[in-house]
Amino acid sequence: MDFSNSSQHNIFMHHDYLGDFLQDNDTNSSGAEPNSGCFQIQIPQELFLSLGLISLVENILVIVAIIKNRNLHSPMYYFICCLAVSDMLVSVSNVVETIVMLLHDHGLLDVQPGMLRHLDNVIDVMICSSVVSSLSFLSTIAADRYVTIFYALRYHSIMTTQRAVGIIAAVWLASVTSSIFFIVYHTDNAVIVCLVTFFCSSLVFNAVLYLHMFLLAHIHSRSIAVNFRNKRRPSTSMKGAITLTILLGVFIVCWGPFFLHLILILTCPTSPLCNCFFLNFNLFLILIICNSLIDPLIYAYRSQELRKTLQELLMCSWYFSV
Repeated sequence: MDFSNSSQHNIFMHHDYLGDFLQDNDTNSSGAEPNSGCFQIQIPQELFLSLGLISLVENILVIVAIIKNRNLHSPMYYFICCLAVSDMLVSVSNVVETIVMLLHDHGLLDVQPGMLRHLDNVIDVMICSSVVSSLSFLSTIAADRYVTIFYALRYHSIMTTQRAVGIIAAVWLASVTSSIFFIVYHTDNAVIVCLVTFFCSSLVFNAVLYLHMFLLAHIHSRSIAVNFRNKRRPSTSMKGAITLTILLGVFIVCWGPFFLHLILILTCPTSPLCNCFFLNFNLFLILIICNSLIDPLIYAYRSQELRKTLQELLMCSWYFSV
């Protein structure tokens, strides 16, 4: 963890994994100091801490609500719960690192370099696991909605609780294993290629499923309207598909600049224009944290059952606090 310039708060930009990609390629590879003609947005560490804490509380509430309400004990909500855990990893890593940096900056914490290295490794595993698992669970939920819509009569035999648990275990195992692998080989550009390829492949997979779902759902709804002379409300399955489309869109907006950053590291590491883009990496980190903050609001807005449970939890916590 580099405290020599603590004004630049970096979740990824440390000695390992993405840190080495971003520091080494953004600074050392260019062989130049930051371009003085570039516009750089300064973001205070307190903002990172505040957003991280809010996001952490929100995702904990979502997880507790899903566990508490038996009506939410279905494969889709299990996957959403795991998505909340993925978002929580970003929040936890951000809060822990920001607190350590603030304590160090104010002379309240003196940590040995070896401990900082271990802390960096843990933080990087959490961040990488978060992005890999988030993409995986978004794809899993898309597949789940696809089966719900097109194989409705067989859904409960296809997506059993046991199978959902197996999928969840496989995703987390793959996410953590790949994250450790990426950190071990962080100096190889092949790791960036793997991350970008996985990101693009996940987007294509989701886009194909959603396009197929919405096209056939539209044809089906028009057929019903013609036969019964009325319009049906969107089914629960389609509501779930729409919710996940919103989640995917927010993910692309929030994580897109970061993956563009990785692509530019590969394509133009010495370009002055690209270096100007690199200087605003903290802004991309804010967007990533905002993704973890926005997702729980989408869950609550789109699911009446979940919203009701969250309200009960908030009322209960307020009652005991009084």
